[in-house]
Amino acid sequence: MSITDRESEPVLDRRQLFIGGRWVEPSSGSTVTDVIEAATEKSVGSAVLGCPADIDAAVAAARAASAGPWSAMPGGERAELLERFASALQSRARDTARLVSRENGMPIALSKSVNGFGPAAMVRYYANLIRADEAADVRPSSFGGRTVVRHEPVGVVAAITPWNYPQPLAAMKIAPALAAGCTVVLKPAPETALDAYVFADAAHDAGIPDGVLNIVPAERDTAAYLVAHPGVDKVAFTGSTAAGREIGRTCGALLRPVTLELGGKSAAIVADDADLALFAAHLLEVSLVNNGQTCHASTRILAPRSRYAEVVDSVTDTVRALPVGDPLDKATAIGPLVSARQRDRVLGYIDAGRAAGYRITTGGGIPADQPLGWFVEPTVFEGVDNSATIAQEEIFGPVLTITPYDGDDDAVAIANDSEYGLGGTVWTADEDHGLALAARIHTGTVGVNHYALDLAAPFGGVKASGLGRELGPEGLAPYRSTKSVYFST
Repeated sequence: MSITDRESEPVLDRRQLFIGGRWVEPSSGSTVTDVIEAATEKSVGSAVLGCPADIDAAVAAARAASAGPWSAMPGGERAELLERFASALQSRARDTARLVSRENGMPIALSKSVNGFGPAAMVRYYANLIRADEAADVRPSSFGGRTVVRHEPVGVVAAITPWNYPQPLAAMKIAPALAAGCTVVLKPAPETALDAYVFADAAHDAGIPDGVLNIVPAERDTAAYLVAHPGVDKVAFTGSTAAGREIGRTCGALLRPVTLELGGKSAAIVADDADLALFAAHLLEVSLVNNGQTCHASTRILAPRSRYAEVVDSVTDTVRALPVGDPLDKATAIGPLVSARQRDRVLGYIDAGRAAGYRITTGGGIPADQPLGWFVEPTVFEGVDNSATIAQEEIFGPVLTITPYDGDDDAVAIANDSEYGLGGTVWTADEDHGLALAARIHTGTVGVNHYALDLAAPFGGVKASGLGRELGPEGLAPYRSTKSVYFST
């Protein structure tokens, strides 16, 4: 699918930072970066990248707001402001979705739901959660008297988010943090710096108090400065496992609470009795969603040896038929990757798989009909041993591997033979069998005959996929500090 004309698209320039409820000029140490469209390699606009001095200003504003009425405000009052915030986000949903698709290449059909309407839904979920929430509970003491257990905001939160799902991943931190009464300094990725300011515009329109939400796009070194800042009380991070380990070390030394949602290399176990037509119908959303730039994607397909050839043919035919092209075309299934660097990284893994002797059944390079943009053909390797680099390392692109197995025990062993544990799927006609297999997979989430995050249920990983949980009531708890107040009577 050819790239449509972009002449009518606005060019956005964000040369100020959102700190203390106002648009402010950055400090002299800041820089300006062009945000490049993934499909055309042309500028979408420019954004300022903050430096440590800007982080100092944002943290100071957040601390001042934390000491003000926001943290002490009754949950019902905060809920009303969050409802207004959600409405302001929703009014911008279509434009936001389109902007993100230009920034990172996400197909617009997906972007409308996750980047457009997803953040408003998350904010509303947490607004409803705290509306009926009790900030304290009274318990009879074990030795007479009573204890009042209070749930207080943890304070200033450093939220650091990546480029692949910039809006929902930011909302997964902003929404529960604000609901709990915390204040936030958001550090979005440079690749998607422009869409981050949608949160600033919406917060301003909704009347969120000054300093409660501050936004400073920045490079990695400045993010590290934010993580270690003495004015920060908690860190919430989504990104690579390598970066997560560094953040974990810093927070461990500071005894600072941290939530880490990191990488994945999830497995799809196709059982002997699986409906392959159903699996094929869901393959895009489960294994190649967002052009493969998804941490929980089931990119390792495990097929029973008795049906191995059938699974290979089904997956290959499905992937080969996926429309590749303009992410702003609603018929596109696979768009470009976020950057030239990411494209070259993915192509490097494809070359490594080819060099190791694994057969490519479809894809394997750059689409011939896409002269511009950072496209990679959706690619399938078959006969892949689970010890192979392409089966063990997170590729973060449209690349799938298919591995045969012999029986349930072998399938579970292969699925668990990974340093990661974030997602996974099981495909079977017997839901009880699916649940039994899901219980044996060492991972944070599993889908049976589908996979979709649930706002009301916790999401997160084990092993190298991270620490802590987001979403659901469990997603609110990390932003609260629990205090016991003892009474003798």
